[in-house]
Amino acid sequence: VKSYGVNMGGKILKKGRVVVLVTGRFAGRKAVIVKAHDEGHGDRKFGHCVVAGIASYPRKVTKGMGAAKKAQRMRIKPFVKSVNYNHLMPTRYMVDLSDKLESVVSDETLTDAEARNAAMPKLREVFEDRYKNMGVAKTDKLAVGVQYLFRKLRF
Repeated sequence: VKSYGVNMGGKILKKGRVVVLVTGRFAGRKAVIVKAHDEGHGDRKFGHCVVAGIASYPRKVTKGMGAAKKAQRMRIKPFVKSVNYNHLMPTRYMVDLSDKLESVVSDETLTDAEARNAAMPKLREVFEDRYKNMGVAKTDKLAVGVQYLFRKLRF
């Protein structure tokens, strides 16, 4: 007997998955899951995850631009947020950034304002470094995920 439409226990929302935020200030922005809490954690008694995403995407760079202008247009503004599962749309893409992001972002980073502000430059550095080395990836699948993450969602 086959059962259609039943989840066979495969976990979709796990670390490294690229998601699109659906509601709130960062609606339509792409993010990477850093840590998932299926059963809730602390004062959040619902399924949620810590995400690190891109608030402002890098812009187009051309051959004729100088080094300073290229650097300015390649800047990425990151964000860190704890988001309810209902407010995320998972994509089919995975990224190999989760280990680096996990070293920068934790649950404590979200609760303390000073820690969050201190983490932002490190987070920007991680994202920008990965953007500049976009061609280097462990597998082709991860390379496609990185390309998708850094492209602005057109809607």
